Amino acid sequence: MASRGGNTDGTQGDTPLLFARVLDGKGGGRPIGWDEIQSWQPGSDGAVLWMHLCRTVPGVYEWLQERFAIPEPTAELLTSDATRPRAFREGNALVATLRGINFNPGAEPEDMVSMQVWSDGTRLVTLRRFPLQTPRDVLAAIDKGAGPLDAGAVVTELTEAMVTRMNQSIVDMNDHIDMLEEEDMDDDPEEMLEKIATIRRNCLGLQRHMGPQHVALEAISRDAPPWFEDHDRREIAETIDRLRRYLDDIDVSKESAVVLMDELRTRALASNERATYMLTIVAGIFLPLSFLTGLLGINVGGMPGVENGHAFWWVAAVCGGIGVLLLAIFKKLKWL
Repeated sequence: MASRGGNTDGTQGDTPLLFARVLDGKGGGRPIGWDEIQSWQPGSDGAVLWMHLCRTVPGVYEWLQERFAIPEPTAELLTSDATRPRAFREGNALVATLRGINFNPGAEPEDMVSMQVWSDGTRLVTLRRFPLQTPRDVLAAIDKGAGPLDAGAVVTELTEAMVTRMNQSIVDMNDHIDMLEEEDMDDDPEEMLEKIATIRRNCLGLQRHMGPQHVALEAISRDAPPWFEDHDRREIAETIDRLRRYLDDIDVSKESAVVLMDELRTRALASNERATYMLTIVAGIFLPLSFLTGLLGINVGGMPGVENGHAFWWVAAVCGGIGVLLLAIFKKLKWL
């Protein structure tokens, strides 16, 4: 028999089991190993078996079909990489795919990790590919005797925890936007644009993934089997409301990022236009002076002042006068 304790991040031996508990209906639960799971049957005491599995271990797909008589398409959904959030009822069973933010080292906020769920009310199977903190949080509550009482409560606590953990990433993005708004946009606009683009990508990624999750949670609330009790539906409804608020916050963050980006681009465009305008003014001043000096510099006979030692200074004075006159004209025309 595999070990009943140990690390919940790794599988137990060669089995797909990460951890398992038999819930006692009072908030606690006892550990159960892989071998005992094979013969476990629901009793009259209302106990619920919760198994958390790694879906990438070979044989999980076949085991789900053999042990729980899960139809082949559903077993494939539970073990595949098709992780778009969805939920549906299949007989007396609830099937769902949920997504949460990936807090593993090196992951970006928009990187999502998925968790597949199957339950018939007395047996609950959750599956993942990458480590998830949410099941471990619920497990810790069970081991302290303050966890969910039944399968429906486990599902609601898992969904609530996955959605709640989004909040910190959204707050972080809002804080970054606030800091960018306070910075001087003229210091390093290129770096600021890069930061804003990253925030926008994060917002779009979260919105793209969490929008379908909103629909999946509504399906759970609406179509879950009878063992999913009324108080569980109310909990799911509150989670849906929280998720909707988070999606609204993501919209606000995205729009704020767009406003910042537009302001940066407007400033850059205004700066370029100002530079072009000043170059035009300079060209307007020096064009007639260049024409005059070019005309006097042609190498042909009959040029006036060639024999006059003061001719250069006369030409310089004329050029200066023309420059001053042009500046006065430009100022009167309000070009300067």
